[in-house]
Amino acid sequence: MRIVALFALLGGATAALAAPLGVDAPITAHAVLQRGKSVPVRGEAVPGSTVRVTFDGVEQVARADASGHWRVDLPPHDAGGPYTLRVRSDDQAFSLEDVLVGDVWLCSGQSNMEFTLRHATNSDAEVGGATNPRLRLLTVPRQSSPTPRESFSQPASWQPSTPLSAGDFSAACYLMGRELQAHETVPIGLINASWGGSVIEDWISHPALATLPRYRPSLDLLARYAADPDGTRASWGQEARAWLGKAADAPAAAAWRSVASSTPWETWGDPGLAFFDGVGYYRTHVSLTPKQAGKATLAIGAVDDIDVTRVNGKMVGADQPWDKPRVYALPAGVLKAGDNVIDVAAIDTGGGGGMWGDAPRKLTLADGTEIPLTKWTFAKGPALAQLGMAPSQPWVGGSGRTTLFNGMIAPLHDYPLTGFAWYQGEANVADARGYAELMPLLISDWRARFGAKPFAMVQLANFGPMISQPTNDSWAQLRDVQRRVADADPQVGMASALDVGQFGDIHPTNKQAVGHRLALAAREIALDEAVESRGPSPLSVERGGAGIVVRFAHGPLKLVAGGEALGFELCDAGGNCRFVPGRLAGDTIVLPGDANAREVRYLWQASPLVNLYNSSDLPATGFAMPIK
Repeated sequence: MRIVALFALLGGATAALAAPLGVDAPITAHAVLQRGKSVPVRGEAVPGSTVRVTFDGVEQVARADASGHWRVDLPPHDAGGPYTLRVRSDDQAFSLEDVLVGDVWLCSGQSNMEFTLRHATNSDAEVGGATNPRLRLLTVPRQSSPTPRESFSQPASWQPSTPLSAGDFSAACYLMGRELQAHETVPIGLINASWGGSVIEDWISHPALATLPRYRPSLDLLARYAADPDGTRASWGQEARAWLGKAADAPAAAAWRSVASSTPWETWGDPGLAFFDGVGYYRTHVSLTPKQAGKATLAIGAVDDIDVTRVNGKMVGADQPWDKPRVYALPAGVLKAGDNVIDVAAIDTGGGGGMWGDAPRKLTLADGTEIPLTKWTFAKGPALAQLGMAPSQPWVGGSGRTTLFNGMIAPLHDYPLTGFAWYQGEANVADARGYAELMPLLISDWRARFGAKPFAMVQLANFGPMISQPTNDSWAQLRDVQRRVADADPQVGMASALDVGQFGDIHPTNKQAVGHRLALAAREIALDEAVESRGPSPLSVERGGAGIVVRFAHGPLKLVAGGEALGFELCDAGGNCRFVPGRLAGDTIVLPGDANAREVRYLWQASPLVNLYNSSDLPATGFAMPIK
């Protein structure tokens, strides 16, 4: 985590006891420093000692404080290198070699940003051709923390791009950076800080998130957790049970089935469960003698993502980590002689769902007797879209509150950047309204910390069932939020992935298109180039003589394979929608006239078919807009 100097003199008590001279991450050998900006360099040394830092012939001097911390600020520098950064203090000194100056981008988000180059389309050629000494890569180690951390959880260093380093790096980030480096010809530094399945709330700092009143209780719970983990878990369990409300119990008319698999319910071959995020009910029975009906331990294996577990109607536990086997203590009085009912309400917030894995499901009695729990049944409950975002344990990395900011963003301190690339949102699709507040909040939070404004964002790829009837789809709602955030801020770019996804796989492998579109956005918002980086986006929806006219920005428009524009809907005042054909007319799409229509929706499905593009081959973005 720090570059530590070798002592110049190996002998002598003073040298042996002296605090090692070091530089804090993210500055290491092979680093890229941001051009045109003052760059802070921090580290540790003997308290009160003088530290001298030399870079490209310019020396900066600092004195270590009483705790041994020091800082200098390198003056702004043009792109170039390689250079050597030298640090010395008293009889200690070291050098960081092969340091470049160029543009630095912070890439972050969830699994589609974490997705590595070696798993992307055409990976053999991409990885094999990844050698580029002027492209540098830094992966921030995964770390969740209830409080801000000063350093990474384990050593991490910058690496020149090679097949070895690029293969395990973020594909979307790498492919964006490779294109930018080839276009700009200046060194490019890429920092990847991502966590699969993470919600946006976990990437926002405590002070910023606390500006939204609805998050203050969970932030208070996070603070309590540090002092009393067990008591805080119990409090959260009651919150999860209260959130379920009546949905804690399966409906009386629920269709129960035997569970023959230890895999998530999406894999059972049931179309109604293939993309289901929501509540699933598991139940089993165990018969006990009066002697057996005492204290015991219940193990139900792993549950994805949240479980609320009851025995004979009494809640005995609730937990969240999707990969953690649940084990709950049953105090005296919970079990009874005769038939005992064990109920598990499993709440799936995305990806796989339900009880899964090979961990044993059993009841362990006070005398050590183990009773396997094998005859489980299952019933489908309400979808998450009906219930809203489920409560999450604020201390759990990926689904918590501010813990990934604390563990993975805070250790970067205020390292100067050119801008940001963000690919996230799948974990928040159940709460598009909340995302409309959180996305601008994260952007302003990170801009203030790193002193950079350009923010390139990936609009979610198509994923989920292909439909023949209109629905008010949650993925479409979140994509529309992303569009509106980009429309409202000229320094927010949007790279649509709506036409590169795989409806049965939430992780599309075509990261080349994503990286290319991120690079286009970066060139427009960070380099001020006159390049088209957005697909057609709606400007207005109005009634006209020929019908209902949708006018678009970011044209000129074109229809792939000709014919009609697909995916348009007209909706009446009651929210009843129907698909209608769209006719291309210049930079407009003309829909049939309908006096009862009040709103136009476009690509308002999880996996729409897109055939409207612009001359830059960028797909149109979905939207919902009232008719004027």
